[in-house]
Amino acid sequence: MDRRSVPGAGAWTGRPRRRITVCMKFSSALPFSLLSLVTLLSLAAALALPTAATAQVPLFDGFGGAAGYGAACLGPNDDGSSRRVDITSIFPAGIRFFDRTHTSMFVNTNGNVSFSEAVPTYTPRAFPVADQPMIAPFWADVDIRTDADDCDGPGGGTGYAGDCESPGSNGVWWHLDTAGRRVIVTWDQVGYYSCHTNKEMNFQLVLTPYDGGMCGNPGDFDVEFRYNTCEWNTGDASGGSDGMAGSGGPTSFPCVIGRCLGDGSSCSGSTCTVDVMPTAAQAGFDAGNETDFVEIPGSRSNTIHTILCTMSNVGEPGIWRYQIRSGAVLCPDANEACDTRLLGACVAGRTRCGAGGTECHPAVTPSAESCDAIDNDCDGTTDEGDDLCGAAEICDRGTCISTCFEGGCSAGQVCDARGQCVDAGCESLTCPPGERCVAGACTGACDGVTCPAGQSCSNGRCVDLCVGNTCDPVCTACDLGTCIARCQDAGCPSGKECAEDGLCVDTGCAALECAAGTTCRAGSCVDACVGAVCPTGDTCVGGECVPAGVTPRPDGGTGPGPDGGPGVDGGATTDSGGPTIEDPRDPAGRAGCACDASPGAGDAGSLALLLLGLWVGTRRRWS
Repeated sequence: MDRRSVPGAGAWTGRPRRRITVCMKFSSALPFSLLSLVTLLSLAAALALPTAATAQVPLFDGFGGAAGYGAACLGPNDDGSSRRVDITSIFPAGIRFFDRTHTSMFVNTNGNVSFSEAVPTYTPRAFPVADQPMIAPFWADVDIRTDADDCDGPGGGTGYAGDCESPGSNGVWWHLDTAGRRVIVTWDQVGYYSCHTNKEMNFQLVLTPYDGGMCGNPGDFDVEFRYNTCEWNTGDASGGSDGMAGSGGPTSFPCVIGRCLGDGSSCSGSTCTVDVMPTAAQAGFDAGNETDFVEIPGSRSNTIHTILCTMSNVGEPGIWRYQIRSGAVLCPDANEACDTRLLGACVAGRTRCGAGGTECHPAVTPSAESCDAIDNDCDGTTDEGDDLCGAAEICDRGTCISTCFEGGCSAGQVCDARGQCVDAGCESLTCPPGERCVAGACTGACDGVTCPAGQSCSNGRCVDLCVGNTCDPVCTACDLGTCIARCQDAGCPSGKECAEDGLCVDTGCAALECAAGTTCRAGSCVDACVGAVCPTGDTCVGGECVPAGVTPRPDGGTGPGPDGGPGVDGGATTDSGGPTIEDPRDPAGRAGCACDASPGAGDAGSLALLLLGLWVGTRRRWS
C-alpha cells in the first residue's frame, strides 16, 4: 500500500463559488458561506501555499480482498453509490444519528456515506442540506474510473456503481467487522474528476457501537476519520485545477446536443467553456433536517486536505474522533479552560461546541471598570477613569487610596514616600498583573471569594461556567463548568441525594422547588446569598454578585445603578458597561470567539490542533 510522505501546508483561501448540481457536471449559483475565520486564524498564520500532506496514519486493513480492506467495493465509476448496505450485524438497534435511527447506509463514491438514499452530488453543498443525512470524511468529486474509454465521456454516472472489480488502488471498499464490532469504509488512493490519478486521497471512516453500560443508549456510536495521504481537494467540474480549488476561471465541459453541460447554455462543437468558481472538499456531519450539522474547520477552503492530514481534534494528526450520544455529536475537548486571546478579564474562557468545532468563549464579558487591578471592560487598559474611587481618593495599583494629611492614615495603613496612605507592607511591594497589595501581600481577584451556589469566580467575577456547556446529556452533568458522572450512575455521599439533573444535593432537596434568589440547603429554601463572599466592589443580591447598588433583573440583566443611569450588563456597549469587543479576527463582531482553545501547557501537536479551536460541535440554525 502506498504510504508516500509529501509534507506541506496551506493558507486559508475561501472564495465565492458555484454549486454544480446535476449528475453530468451542470453548475448553478450557490451563495458563498463564510467559514469561521477566527477559528482558522492561528492555522492560517502557520500555513503557506496549499500543497499535499501526509499524516502517516495507517489505515485499518487485514480484512481480505485485493487491497486488504474487505471483499465489498464499488465498481469503477464517477458519482455512483453502493446498493443499500444493512448494518444491523454491527448495530442491531441501528444507529441514532441526530433525530433519526438508521439500520442501513449507502457508500458513495464522493467521500461520504448517507442513510436516506444514495447521494451522487459531487460538489459539496454547505451544511445543512435537507433530507440528506450523511457522514462525510471527505465530500468531493472522487473519480475511480480506470478504463481509458470510460474517461472519454463526461462522467456523472449515478445510481448503482456496479460490481466490485477488486482494484489494487483507486477504489472504495467497505467491511462489516463483526469480530471488532465496527463498520469500516475505505477510500483507497482515490483520484479526482476527470480521471486524474496524479494526486491521491487515502482515508477511512470507522463506525463503532458505544457500549456505555448503564448510561449508554441503543444507537449510540463513535465515529473516527483517518487520513493517511491528502494531495487534492477539488475536482475539475467543481472549479478545480490540478486537484486544487485555486481561484476559479474558465473550465471546459462537453457540448452535448447543442447544450453545454457546464451551465446548460447553447454551444457548438465538442466542448464549451464556462467560468466556474471553485468549491473544495467538505468534512463533517449533516443531520439532513436543515438545522443540525457539524463541520471540520476549513471545509470548502483550499487547505482542507492539509488540515485533515496534519491536524486533529484528539492530538493525533490525521485522526478525528467524535461521539454520537442520543443522536447528538459531542465535542471531545469541550468545557476546558482556554485563552480567548482577547484583552483583560475577557482573556479567560471555556471551550464549547460551535459551528466549526470547539470554540473558546469568554468566561466573563466586559463590565464597568472598577479599581481592582483588572481590565474589567476588556479594552486593554486597567483601572482607567477618574470616577473609580470616592472623593479625595485615587486608584493606585488596584486600590483606592487617599493623600496623607496631618491626621495621618487609617488604622493598618502607613504614609508612603509619595504621600499616599497604603496598607502597611505595601509601600514598596509590586504585584503581578491582576493582583493588588492588601495588608502587605499580593492578592488575586478571586482570593477569599465564595460565590453563590452554582457559580465560580473568574477574573474577579462570579459566573455560571455551565452556561453553554455541552456535557453528554445521558451520562454526565455539569458541575461548576466540569462534566461529571450523573449521580444516577455514580451515587451520592452520605447526607446527599440524587436530583433529576444528575447532581448530588442535600438530603431533602431533590424534590423541593425553591423560588428565584433562594436555594435549597439541608432540606429548606434559604437566601442564595447566605455564606457568599463576593469579589471586591460587588454585593450579593438575589443569588448573584453584582456591583454595589445594582439590582439583578429576572431576564438576567441588571437594573439601574444608584445614579439612575444604566446598570452593568454582561454584554453592555455603553460607556458605563464597557465597550463592545471587536475581535480583529472577527469583522462581523459576533458574540464569543472561535479562536485557539489552548490550555496552559501541552505538546506542540496538541497546541497546533487547539489553535484551530476544534472539534466538533453541533450548530443550530434558527429561522
